[in-house]
Formats: sequence, C-alpha cells, structure tokens
Amino acid sequence: MNSPCTLDKVRVVLSHPSHPGNIGATARAMKTMGLSSLYLVNPKSFPDKEAEARAAGAWDILNNTRVCASLDQALDGTALAAAITARPRDLSHEVFDARQGALEMLHHARQYPVALVFGTEMSGLTTAEVGKCQVVVHIPANPDYSSLNLASAVQIMAYELRMALSGLESLPPAAGVAAEFNDVESLYSHLERVAIGCDFLDPQEPKRFMRRMRRLFARARLEKEEVKILRGVLSALEKWVQSH
Repeated sequence: MNSPCTLDKVRVVLSHPSHPGNIGATARAMKTMGLSSLYLVNPKSFPDKEAEARAAGAWDILNNTRVCASLDQALDGTALAAAITARPRDLSHEVFDARQGALEMLHHARQYPVALVFGTEMSGLTTAEVGKCQVVVHIPANPDYSSLNLASAVQIMAYELRMALSGLESLPPAAGVAAEFNDVESLYSHLERVAIGCDFLDPQEPKRFMRRMRRLFARARLEKEEVKILRGVLSALEKWVQSH
C-alpha cells in the first residue's frame, strides 16, 4: 500500500460554511481517515465553541485550519481541484463518482497538492466556484433524496480517499509538471483580455465563452510548460493587434 503521506497533499476546502458545528464535524471526519489540511473560505463563524465541541478531539486540525478570503486563495498552489456537487451542471467538467474521483485525486496527489471543494450548506457550490475546479465529483445517493449533510459528504470522500490508497500501485506516475492554479487562472485572464482586444469577444455580451474555455483546458490538464507556450502565443497576438 502507498504511504498515507499521500493524503497530506489533499486539501479539504469548505466554501462559505454557515454552521460552525459542521466545521468541527468535518475536522473529526478528516482526522479519522488521515487527512489534516482544512481550508475555510469566508466562514460565517470561526473560531467557534461549537466547532471545537463537534471536533471531538480533532483540535489539531482546527488549530491549523486556514481561513481564506476567496476560493482563489484557498486553491493557491494546487494543480487539481474537484468540485463536490450533486447538481447536474450545464457545460460540466469531467465527472467522476466518489470512488473514481478519490483515485483520480490521489493519483495526482503523489506529485502536487490537490483539493476537494465543498459548497455552503444551503445551496452548494456556485457555477463560478465549479469553474475554478478541473473535475466534478458526485456522491451516488437516493435520487429522491440526494441532499447530504456537509460533514457527512466530507466523511464519505475522506473514506474513499483512504480506500483509494491501495489502488495507486496500478497507476503510473502522472507525466510532466502540472500547471498550478494561479498559472492557469492567469492564462484565463490573459485569454479573455486578448479575445476582447482583437474584437473576438464582446465584454458586454460574453455569453459562455470563458466557461467553455475553462471546460476545454480543464479536460486538457495543462502542464506548466504548455501554459507558458499558450501565454507566449497570446502575447505575440497582443503585440500584433497593437501594431495594426
């Protein structure tokens, strides 16, 4: 079996959690399965006594939790992020079930940090938040009642990650050096700027151009060198547009 240290590269990201009890229960769920890296994006209340009570001994995880102002900040340094969502999405990224998704995440976590992103309790992840991720993971459930408590969803994914450790031996190491989150986000900003500059994209009526581009490049799983090449092409196009 692969070393559980692979799990050290897996971040659990809770976006805008509203109930501190769920934060504590998430910490407990993580610790039982060997996960330790918890990130919170704009929590309604944290630190909080209820979170400490529900953590039931997983206080080390709470004490080391990173509170972020944005999802971009929480994903900084990662090279693969999975949106955990039950809702079907228009223009969706590649979709895995929980078991497949756990194996996919750990396959990449052998080389660089990855993240599981969970949305707020009432409405889940927004379309924009899903767009920041490269894959979608869903937990198969009763279609007539598919709503899972936030901490319960984290527990299921943490368990699947633990079980996936034994399946890593059959997978070859990921090839190349993956592009990090900030590099890819900079590429998207550059692409949008150039598309507007050459009159390909109307900023007043962008439609779904950037969502489609995000889906395209998410499937490609860009490497660092590929991002450099694409940005070089965009820079050359910018110069050409400016000179004509």
